[in-house]
Amino acid sequence: MPTCLVTGAAGFIGSNLVDRLLAGGHQVVGLDNFSTGQEHFLQAALASPEFRLERADLLDLSAVERAAAGADIVYHLAANADVRFGPDHPRRDLDQNAIATWNVLEAMRRQGVGRIAFSSTGSVYGEAKVIPTPEDCPFPVQTSLYGASKLAAEGLIQAYSEAFGIQAFIFRFVSILGRRYTHGHVFDFYKQLLEHPEKLRVLGNGKQRKSYLAVEDCVDAILLAVERAPDRVNILNLGAGEYCEVNDSIGWITGHLGLAPQLDYQGGDRGWIGDNPFIWLDCARMRSLGWQPRFSIREAVLQTLDYLQEERWLLQAR
Repeated sequence: MPTCLVTGAAGFIGSNLVDRLLAGGHQVVGLDNFSTGQEHFLQAALASPEFRLERADLLDLSAVERAAAGADIVYHLAANADVRFGPDHPRRDLDQNAIATWNVLEAMRRQGVGRIAFSSTGSVYGEAKVIPTPEDCPFPVQTSLYGASKLAAEGLIQAYSEAFGIQAFIFRFVSILGRRYTHGHVFDFYKQLLEHPEKLRVLGNGKQRKSYLAVEDCVDAILLAVERAPDRVNILNLGAGEYCEVNDSIGWITGHLGLAPQLDYQGGDRGWIGDNPFIWLDCARMRSLGWQPRFSIREAVLQTLDYLQEERWLLQAR
């Protein structure tokens, strides 16, 4: 079986992917600097003789090169994923998303690794004029530092693919939900409601329309695409075939908890700089490979909430 390097292995999506790869009989090297990752998420992996953990930062090229030695494919999931606070730390997205991706690519070139699967984002579409948004829609002006840095990383991957024969799988995600989720609206709402169940602060007007995807469906898609997508550079949207309003998600969460808080809307029709008021991706290209999401957005939201109720320590771990 191929040897896989997973960057961001102790993170939300990365740790779920590590478990699936090990279950599939792969040898896995996990690389993480634990700036946001949780060693607890790798508890099962660390017990496996087929898993090796490298504690290193992607900005250390020599460390990345050592981790990539002998790998057949890199699943590059490590990133700064906090869109909301990008303007507070303008350099962070450049370093952790664009520069880190160049280091991964350069380590692959030096070690002869021929394939990369990359977690990009639907944020690269900015405020798209075409809804649902296909991979080949006209690109608008970038609206977030996060999206811009991911787009830069995509460009580097495509250029390395052309120059050095690397096969690339670029996944443009919607927001992912589920087990080991550590940031996002379900996390924020649940934490608020534990602290003051009578009131919930909502960034934006609650009418923002968003699509989400369960992490199990996300990992299914990644593994299927790596197996079946035929092109040198494969760009694939990943999202549910539906969307919901933020208010819908609030209703599911508060109803599940048996609460009826007063809602305090803040920020107009956008919750923060770079917040896209309507995200819904056309995933026909991914579906043509035989993929179909198993969970609805409502199911994914409530599964995430159940997980956070069981693992409350995560609310204080950030």
